[in-house]
Amino acid sequence: MFVVHNSGIAILFCVITMLGWGSWANTQKLSGKDRWPFELFYWDFAIGVLAFSLVFAFTLGSAGAAGAPFLENLRAMSGGAAARAVASGVLFNLANILLVVAIDAAGMAVAFPVGIGLALVIGTLQSYILSPKGNVALLAAGVVLILFAMTMSALAYRRLGQAKETDPARGLAFSMVAGCLMGFFYPQLSAAISQDFAAQPIRPGLLTPYAALVLFSAGLFASNFIFNTIFMRAGKVTYSDYFRGPARLHSLGFLGGCIWMLALSLNVIAAGVAGPAISYALGQGATLVAAIWGVVIWREFVGAPRGTGNLIGLMFFGYVIGLILIGAASL
Repeated sequence: MFVVHNSGIAILFCVITMLGWGSWANTQKLSGKDRWPFELFYWDFAIGVLAFSLVFAFTLGSAGAAGAPFLENLRAMSGGAAARAVASGVLFNLANILLVVAIDAAGMAVAFPVGIGLALVIGTLQSYILSPKGNVALLAAGVVLILFAMTMSALAYRRLGQAKETDPARGLAFSMVAGCLMGFFYPQLSAAISQDFAAQPIRPGLLTPYAALVLFSAGLFASNFIFNTIFMRAGKVTYSDYFRGPARLHSLGFLGGCIWMLALSLNVIAAGVAGPAISYALGQGATLVAAIWGVVIWREFVGAPRGTGNLIGLMFFGYVIGLILIGAASL
C-alpha cells in the first residue's frame, strides 16, 4: 500500500486536507441555489464518501510492498478495531448532518469557524492524549488562538442577525452541537489504526488507514438511513423527491462527498508521520478556507453593521496565527 515517510509530504497532505475540507461545502451552496433540500444533497454526499473510500482501498491501499493489502487487513482485523472505525463514521455522520443544517441556516463563514473550530479543539486535545507528538506549548497556543477566532466569528454573526432581524441562535446552536460531536470522531478512528501501519505485519487486529476508512464510510452510509430519514421527515422531503432530482444536483452532492473523503484519506495517511493531533489540527484549518469562501465569494456578511468587519478580521488573524503555531509544533 502507499505510505508516506517524509514529513514535508505529510504536511503537504494536511494542507490539501485543509483545502478539501474547507471547500466541499461549496457544492451544497451551489445545489441550494436550485432549492435542492440539504437532506437530498446529503444522500449523494454519503454515496460519494463510500465510493471514494472503496476506490482508494482497491488502488493505493492494495498496491506496493509496504504494510498489509486492504483485503488481507480486513481478514485479520479484530472486532474491537472494526467497531471503533464504524462508530467513528456513525458519530461523524450525525455531526456532519448537523453542520450541513448549520450551513443552511447560518452560512459557511459562521458554521465552519464555530463548529469545526470547536471540533478542532476537542479532537486535537484528545488525539494528543492518545499519541503525544509535537511541541505541546506551540500546540496549546495555537488552540487558544483558534478559540479566540471562534469567538470573533460568533460575535460577528450575532451582529449580522441583529441587522437582518433574524435569530442567530439557531445557526450557532447547530454549529456548536455539530462541533462537539465532530471533535470525538477522529480519535476513535485513530484508535482503530496501527500507528506503524507501514510495517509488515502491523499490530495484530488493528487496521491500515485504507481498511479503517472503508469501515468508517460504511458506518456513515448505514447510519444515514436513520439520521437523514429523520431530517427528511421533519423537512417533509421524500425519497421520491430524491429520485426525481436532476443529474446535475446529484453530481454536486457526490462530488462534495468525494472531495471530503479525499481530504480525510490524505490526512489519515499523513498522521503516521506528523502524528494524529497535528495532522487533524492542520486539516481543520478548513475553517479558515471555508470562512474565506463565505465572506469573499458568497458574501454572507453583506449588510452587517459597521464594525463587523473588524471582528471578521480578528477571526482571520486568530486562525492564521493559530494554524502557523500548530504547524510549527510538528517541526
